[in-house]
This record gives sequence, C-alpha cells and structure tokens, in this order.
Amino acid sequence: MTLILTNDDGIDAPGIKSLLKAVNGQDIIIAAPKHHQSGCGHQVTTTRPIHLQRRSEREYAIAGTPADCIRIALSQISQNVKCVLSGINAGGNLGVDAYISGTVAAVREAAMHGIPGIAVSHYRKGKLNVDWDVAARWTEGVLADLLQRPLEPGSFWNVNLPHLVPGEPDPEVVFCQPCTKPLPINYRVDGDDFYYAGEYSKRDRTPGSDVDVCFSGKIAVTQLKV
Repeated sequence: MTLILTNDDGIDAPGIKSLLKAVNGQDIIIAAPKHHQSGCGHQVTTTRPIHLQRRSEREYAIAGTPADCIRIALSQISQNVKCVLSGINAGGNLGVDAYISGTVAAVREAAMHGIPGIAVSHYRKGKLNVDWDVAARWTEGVLADLLQRPLEPGSFWNVNLPHLVPGEPDPEVVFCQPCTKPLPINYRVDGDDFYYAGEYSKRDRTPGSDVDVCFSGKIAVTQLKV
C-alpha cells in the first residue's frame, strides 16, 4: 500500500522533505504543487490544463493546488493508496484555519474519496526558524500512532506541532477539539488599499482547544470530518 505525500508550500519546500524523513522506508509517492499554494483552501482547477512534471518514478511536481494534486494522484498515478499525508506546513493550521489551508484541503479531498489522511503543520512563533529535523522526529512518532488508528469514513486527522525553544523536552501529544474562534481581521488602511495586519499569535482561543494546546507547547491532534 502506498502513502501519497503532498503539501501547499510547494514540492521543494523543506517541510515536505521533513515529512519524507518521518516516513522513511515506506512505499511513498510524492505528488505536490510545483509552486507555493499556501492559503488556497480547497480550490481545484477545472478551466485550464494542469501540467504534471515527472521528476522520477516516485516524484511528481504538479502545476495545481493541493486538492488538484490528490485528485490526480488518486485517479492517474496510484490506485493502491493507504493514506495521504500533507505537510509539514511552515505555520500553524489550527481551528478555523482548516477552511483556508491548502495543507488540510489535500487530506479533506482524500477523505472525500474514502482515503484516510493526516495533515501536519508546524506553528511558528513570529518569524523564528523551524528545526525541520526535530519536526521530522516528532512527526514520526505521531504518524506511527495515527496510522494505526481507525477512522470513520469522511474523517481525517489534523496535527499541529508547537514551536519550542531548543533543548526543551519533547512535547506531549494531546487529542482535542478544534477552536471555533475567528482569526484576527485587523487591517492597515492606506487610502483605498487594505493591508492585512492580524497577528496569528494573538488570536482568540477556547481553553483546551487545538489553538490553546499548541500555543501552550504541546502537539495538538484533532479529528475533522468532510
């Protein structure tokens, strides 16, 4: 059985290389966007051609969205898929972010076709760098657990890694509910131009929700449904 790896940061992003490291040794196909697609949500391409670049027997760069990549992977590349893994996204995909995120949309698309999926994202404090080797190690442990857990049809996992200080102990994994609080919608106005100025780290959060868990330094795992 094959694992499909994808993301929304683009096929050459460090996060997908970290995800590949986390599942090393398994039967893998990478089918990921050729270009950065962050924040595209569940957009799909239906009015123009989607170019596929075959880089190797196991790696395909697709000029489309994450959902496009999964549609093509499931229908044109492999018909024996065990699970779709998406990430590791450079930035959190918590709570209501699931509606905006291309990372999450990829596994939602898989769930629509009856294929289990796990989206993995890494919350970033400000513009601090992510230690992708550490992210791979944390992800390896989480995936080993989640890949053994049964999922109801139409369900998928959303995982968010915290941003810890180097040297801190590995974070606890917490299964929780997604936060339903809205994202900040602050704008800086310059004439007729509006510049988004919301601060992700200052978003409202329900105690015990995925936002609260991840911001508190733990790995937040939520089960979502189509």
